[in-house]
Amino acid sequence: MTHTDRVFPTFAAVEAAGGVCYIRPMAETKDRPGVFQVNCPCCGALLWVDGESRAVMRSEKPKKAKGSLDDLLVKEKARTDQFGRKFEATFELQREKHAKADELFKKALEKADKGEPDGGNET
Repeated sequence: MTHTDRVFPTFAAVEAAGGVCYIRPMAETKDRPGVFQVNCPCCGALLWVDGESRAVMRSEKPKKAKGSLDDLLVKEKARTDQFGRKFEATFELQREKHAKADELFKKALEKADKGEPDGGNET
């Protein structure tokens, strides 16, 4: 058993012991012996791990998959439709507010014409 086997057990050794290994098989880098490249199972990042200190020396984020132009057009169409719906809803709400304000103003004018008090404090 080598030093690296003790630090980073092989996938087969972990399975034989009844455990679960989340580390994919690793390969030593050619330019630096004792440094291993590992793909993170969670985010897919490429990590360079020092076998002796077990420290992550470097990491690279995975490259994003580029979407097609058709996907982009569909997303943009949905976004513009959503803006249209929001605008219409806001416009209708403003229309209702103005109608209510007009109604209250007309009622206040009718009360003023009849000489009724408006309910406020008169001095």
